[in-house]
Amino acid sequence: SDWPGSGLSCGLCVAEGSECIKANAQSCGECIQVAEKCGWCTDENFLRDGESKTVRCDDIGSLSAKKCVKIENPRGNINININKDVTNRKKDQADKLKPEQITQIQPQKLTLNLRSGEPLTFNLKFKRAEDYPIDLYYLMDLSFSMKDDLENVKNLGTHLMREMQEITSDFRIGFGSFVEKTVMPYISTTPARLANPCIGNYNCTSPFSYKNVLSLTNDGNQFNNLVSQQQISGNLDSPEGGFDAIMQVAVCEGKIGWRNVTRLLVFSTDAGFHFAGDGKLGGIVLPNDGKCHLENNMYTMSHYYDYPSIAHLVQKLSDHNIQTIFAVTEEFQPVYKELKNLIPKSAVGTLSSNSSNVIKLIIDSYNSLSSEVILENSRVPEGVTISYKSVCKNGVTGTGEGGRKCSNISIGDEVRISVESTKCPSHNSETIKIKPLGFTEEVEVVLNFICECECSKGGVPNSKDCHNGNGTLECGACKCNAGRIGGKCECSKDELRTEDLDANCRRDNGTDICSNNGECVCGTCECKTRENPAEIYNGKYCECDNFNCDRSGNKLCGGHGQCECRMCVCEANYTGSACDCSLDTSTCLAKNGQICNGRGTCECGECKCTNPKFQGSTCEICPTCPGVCPEHKDCVQCRAFGGEGDKLACEQSCGYLTLVKVARRDDLPQPTDQSFPLTHCKERDANDCWFYYTFAVRNDTPEAYVVEELECPAGPDIIPIVVGVVAGIVLIGLALLLIWKLLMIIHDRREFAKFEKEKMNAKWDTGENPIYKSAVTTVVNPKYEGK
Repeated sequence: SDWPGSGLSCGLCVAEGSECIKANAQSCGECIQVAEKCGWCTDENFLRDGESKTVRCDDIGSLSAKKCVKIENPRGNINININKDVTNRKKDQADKLKPEQITQIQPQKLTLNLRSGEPLTFNLKFKRAEDYPIDLYYLMDLSFSMKDDLENVKNLGTHLMREMQEITSDFRIGFGSFVEKTVMPYISTTPARLANPCIGNYNCTSPFSYKNVLSLTNDGNQFNNLVSQQQISGNLDSPEGGFDAIMQVAVCEGKIGWRNVTRLLVFSTDAGFHFAGDGKLGGIVLPNDGKCHLENNMYTMSHYYDYPSIAHLVQKLSDHNIQTIFAVTEEFQPVYKELKNLIPKSAVGTLSSNSSNVIKLIIDSYNSLSSEVILENSRVPEGVTISYKSVCKNGVTGTGEGGRKCSNISIGDEVRISVESTKCPSHNSETIKIKPLGFTEEVEVVLNFICECECSKGGVPNSKDCHNGNGTLECGACKCNAGRIGGKCECSKDELRTEDLDANCRRDNGTDICSNNGECVCGTCECKTRENPAEIYNGKYCECDNFNCDRSGNKLCGGHGQCECRMCVCEANYTGSACDCSLDTSTCLAKNGQICNGRGTCECGECKCTNPKFQGSTCEICPTCPGVCPEHKDCVQCRAFGGEGDKLACEQSCGYLTLVKVARRDDLPQPTDQSFPLTHCKERDANDCWFYYTFAVRNDTPEAYVVEELECPAGPDIIPIVVGVVAGIVLIGLALLLIWKLLMIIHDRREFAKFEKEKMNAKWDTGENPIYKSAVTTVVNPKYEGK
């Protein structure tokens, strides 16, 4: 299909413009909320007869093609309000900064002016500052199985203080312990077991849920003293009530003494954990309220509230910027590694059976946590989406959930954040917070939504152009007051009489309303919009359109005209109902410069040959005509080589031909040397002699260049022929004799072989001759005894 007002094809118009057209936006504000590519034409004379004001909303390319001059198309933008550089200082520097003076993320505040469908992208750069203060709270399981671990933890304070001096000069440590809920079946409630839950000769303290032994302090000796005073307790089941303790440590900021610095919680246990729902075993059904219930440093509501869920813990730990280190024994490593995957900014270390490696575990886990940044954001308004793409060390990138984090962070690591709005929320301004987990800082992002066009600010209320003040002239169109309808707000909904007004929408008193191509609104036809925004109905009665014209080559108006009211208006040099007839004659010029070689007329850029025996693009081909060479052979021959007797007749019949003789074939004119058609000819005369010439028509005068010497074949040489024949006869005779002799030899040899064979097979009679008598007579002596 084609853009209105042009003959150009537009195959992508449907995909690009239909979304804007289909929205049927009644105002500029509605239009710009449809999609990023939609614009609103504010030209007052933009609409044709019968077009609805919704046609003003279209993609930018379509509006420009429709000759719209003023297009309202507001774009989103980003303003950086606070952009302090990240702090870059070393641990051994003399000047010590307060935590609130340290900047680890940049920028700190931005304002995004969002338009629906248009994503805005900004970068966050972060760097963890060296010598940053750390608060570490050690939360330990004091059930009976941890009795040997307690001994190693008693000196943890001073040892850990010494090790952490390598990382920060401002370090504080606290201690808390937990066992289990103080109800059956988690503990034994008999008086004796409540006093001493351990069996045998062990002296254990009464069971408790959670106890804050030492709030955060920079005194390592105080830590050692208080921890040394702690005693092991006991319970009945293996899972412990550690989640209750974690919740209280997180929400009781003031009583624990958390500062607004790096917060670490070390959770040490050799058992599993109870979570939400397990409280039903003890008759506890109220969900954990996530509030602080510490009285005299003891959790007092363990019998009243259920254990917190994992999601609840994740929320509270994140809200209070606490990073968790799970120090657990080898047996429970798989369980806590699964838990780590659910709790962002957490680590799992393998605790030896007696906690002797706890300091190394804490140092390693802290280094692991501090080398990774994970971003999270507060709740976003409905219709707003945030996506992350990280660009980390060594060019490593991540998208989706992986885009929220960077590992092995260094100076200049960035996360690219894209914010997009799909609709205007109820409030024109919202604020979201983005922060790295474990950092105390956050980025404030103010979202302002572009829900109205700039031109709406200059609207004229009760404008005369809107039917005597029945609407506001805004962005080139009337925005009707309540109860008014129509393109110019000319009708009242209360006084609307359909029968009378429909008569104004019938053409020539016909029966079709708006030619079945529109709707009668307030006595005026508003034409339908088609799926392809380039195809338009228009006219007072929607009787016209720009897509039902004749086509040529599958193009509207042949691609050489405009379709206006179902008729093609052709460009210059084109004519015809489909603008498919070119008036340009350059395509009909023959090589000789003549139109169709003078044998036809040029119609629509093609030659129409007047003589049917000629054909070709310029009437240059004649399959049934004799060739140029045979046609002029006789005249060239008689003019160049004819005898005296026929010279006069030749001059009379062939006088039209200008003849030029040349000595050799190489002297004949060549086609590349001429500006007119030239033909090379080779013909044979009655004596089988060849003659060569060229024929051409120069300035309407035929001329021929002829090689003056005939090329005749030489006569035969008799002697070699005779000698050859005689020699051939002799050779053939000798050959026949040799063949006869060979055959005779073969025959004789076969006969002799046959004789020899018969001789070998002959059988002679070997009987004695009856007449023959031997000359020897033998006599035997009868007296001889052989002795």
